[in-house]
Amino acid sequence: MTRRHSTFSGFPEREKGAVLVVVVLAMVVLLGTAGLALDGAHTMISKTRVQNSVDAAALSSAKTLDETRGDVTAARAEALAMFADNLGGRGNEELQSSFESDEMTVNVEFSSTLLPFVPGSTPAQYVRVTATNLVLDSWLISVAGFDDTTVSASAVAGPSTSLGRICNVAPMMVCAGPDPQLDPLAADYDPYFGFVPNQIEVLKAGSPNQAMEKGNFQLIRLDDSQGGADAREALAGSYDACITPDAPIQTEPGNTVGPVAQGFNTRLGIYNGPMSGSEDQYPPDAIITQPPSRLELAADGETILYDGEAVTQGSDIDYSYSDYAVDIASPYAEKEAGGIAGRRVIAMPVGVCGDEAGQSEIPFATVLCFYMIQEVNQGNDPDVFGQFTPNGCRVTGTAGPVPVNGPGPYVLQLYKDAANVES
Repeated sequence: MTRRHSTFSGFPEREKGAVLVVVVLAMVVLLGTAGLALDGAHTMISKTRVQNSVDAAALSSAKTLDETRGDVTAARAEALAMFADNLGGRGNEELQSSFESDEMTVNVEFSSTLLPFVPGSTPAQYVRVTATNLVLDSWLISVAGFDDTTVSASAVAGPSTSLGRICNVAPMMVCAGPDPQLDPLAADYDPYFGFVPNQIEVLKAGSPNQAMEKGNFQLIRLDDSQGGADAREALAGSYDACITPDAPIQTEPGNTVGPVAQGFNTRLGIYNGPMSGSEDQYPPDAIITQPPSRLELAADGETILYDGEAVTQGSDIDYSYSDYAVDIASPYAEKEAGGIAGRRVIAMPVGVCGDEAGQSEIPFATVLCFYMIQEVNQGNDPDVFGQFTPNGCRVTGTAGPVPVNGPGPYVLQLYKDAANVES
């Protein structure tokens, strides 16, 4: 019998070699896929941490910029300090090492406008913090032929005066000038509603028996109010309700003499009557300087006198808002221990008054920022002398989508950096 020899006797060895090649290729693919996943997650986490750090740095820098009225040196130092503090957190060792070795670059710029952001323009209101060139070591991704990954992030922060909800305002409504134009797009629109920025104004309590006029004020109705005590503390700064532009202002006359004087005067470091001992709860402004002579009304009830002379502008007196703004920004000005910058600059709701007297619903006009020149007299008439400022003032609330430079209140917020789509 003849034996037959198989022509396929060599295939098992060949198949073993082919399987080995397939296994090796599969392992490379698996390692590459694992590398992409692992290093991708590493990159994403690092990007998030850098973004959080520049966000915090930009907001903190914007706060310093606001409180110092544009001191870019102090604001830049605050941005870098806050960025470094954030990198000191757990899990940020790689970022911190890159920052401390100057491998990662952090740049701080300032602009007077948001759109466009123009570095170096003045007065500085917006800050941009950019972190670039953070090189992340690859762990497994190099198997797939990829090099190390570079991460960057940026953030912009600054004021917005387009507010849909305005909080920590004074619980006091002031009447606008006659026939105000409420449409901001109208040619005759006046954002100050009859008041003149930096001009000396006197706000006078409205009479419950007479129609309200420009500069008259009434207290805003407080929910569950217990009378003068609640009004006093609300005027000192405890009022935490919010107002919205699309709702009328609820007012009530009430007894305003004592509460207005005692509440407002805490902002100048004066604690009389029931407010005695409330310094910790209602701290003074950082600057409490007042003019050496008091402003007062002449016998006609309209003319404002200083040292017996009629005055209208801040430059007519010895200490006005412009002097205050310089002192707040100066590192050399004497400041109150525990004082808070801006306490005497009050976000004041303005309404469209008519023939209303007593408890009323007043159409909302705007919110302006009012600087207290001097303490309020605790006599029969709680006249409040001051100036509506051109610079706005910081409040809390909900910012609108578009930043608008103007005289009204604002919040500090983060914006997307138009120069970096990933911010």
